[in-house]
Amino acid sequence: MNIEEKDFVLITGMSGAGKSQAINSFEDMGYFCIDNLPSQLLVQLAEMISLPGSKIGQVALVRDIRGGEMFEELYKSLKHLRKKKIPYKIIFLEASDEVLLKRFKETRRKHPLADKSRVIEGIKKERKLLRELKAISDIVINTSNLEEFQLKDDIRSNILRKNKGKGLLISLVSFGFKYGVPMDADLVMDVRFLPNPHYVEELKNHTGLDKPVKDFIFKHKETNQFLKKFNPMVHFLLPHYFSEGKTHLTIAIGCTGGAHRSVALTEETSGFLKKKGYDVITRHRDITKDVGSRS
Repeated sequence: MNIEEKDFVLITGMSGAGKSQAINSFEDMGYFCIDNLPSQLLVQLAEMISLPGSKIGQVALVRDIRGGEMFEELYKSLKHLRKKKIPYKIIFLEASDEVLLKRFKETRRKHPLADKSRVIEGIKKERKLLRELKAISDIVINTSNLEEFQLKDDIRSNILRKNKGKGLLISLVSFGFKYGVPMDADLVMDVRFLPNPHYVEELKNHTGLDKPVKDFIFKHKETNQFLKKFNPMVHFLLPHYFSEGKTHLTIAIGCTGGAHRSVALTEETSGFLKKKGYDVITRHRDITKDVGSRS
């Protein structure tokens, strides 16, 4: 097995952001997984799997603040791997302070940096300590609005899927403004100016994936005029983002409730970009919310 065929992934990020779910996902997909490996052993492990004849090809490990160190050893280890030209990826999981606080309250677990102080103080301290590590990460995933299965989909797309042709992975997300703009969005497009199927009685309980809703949305000339301008603009921007070092771009398209217009247009833009040779994952964040009162 050549070194190019191997995959060495470091999972890190905020406590409560989903690292346990992430490592479980890697294990389900056949990776050799280690939770919270000491930084001093990281280099030894990476060198071992890079040796000719090694039968371990895919490794994922978690390294986080639980080790009680300030990551100096981890940075030294990563520098050593670069010097040895041993490739690796860093995936960083984060979430908003509010979501992390809610998760700690729900699980009644202690934050590793809180000690006798409040959980929110531990979260703020950890975010500050991890700032440098986040900056050098290959992929940053915000799990604030992700279900576990959605996190697994993101991991598959960002880490496991071989990015072909363009060198840039595109995540297209439809959403409802009433539920907030996706925190990890790089580009946000508001399509609430388009005619709304919510006000058509026989359409409001359907979604933008259903043909009657799509027919309604795309029969209006302003929809098609918008796509003739929006899709080429996105196509123009993507290589410029890539040239600036972006490997993953999230484009969010929103309407009021996230079930009709944003869904149909996200699907249309997804098809357009796939035809242009881009690797695209599509997610409809709010499509199942507010059944009976979608917009």
